[in-house]
Amino acid sequence: MAGEIKGTLKWLKNGVYEGKVEGKEYVIKFGEEGTSPMEAILLSVAGCTAMDVVLILKKMREPLEGLEIEIMGKRREGQPKIYSEVHIHYKIYGNVEESSVKRAIELSQEKYCSASAHIKLSGAKITYSYEISPKEE
Repeated sequence: MAGEIKGTLKWLKNGVYEGKVEGKEYVIKFGEEGTSPMEAILLSVAGCTAMDVVLILKKMREPLEGLEIEIMGKRREGQPKIYSEVHIHYKIYGNVEESSVKRAIELSQEKYCSASAHIKLSGAKITYSYEISPKEE
């Protein structure tokens, strides 16, 4: 099957699991010792779009010096408590053209970011904003 990814997850102790995906190993801590699976989904969306935006801006030869993403998710009341709204705020550092930033984010959110697409498929609304600063804070 094209694009097939295989993984395993093994419970080690309360809240701690060992995950393996395509030969890579991870220790995952859920609950009091770490993050929740739903928080991990938000971080996955942030990571996915961050990778896209950095790659796109680099291809545009923009002088990107840094990127931070703030992400907020609102979950619905009923079960399952999936996200109904997600807001992504991009903090771009460097003398980057605003038109390039806007285009990079649009490409990520409308075409490339698979994690965002999963959130949208569940019916959640994704919004975003950005700011550009010449130097990283």
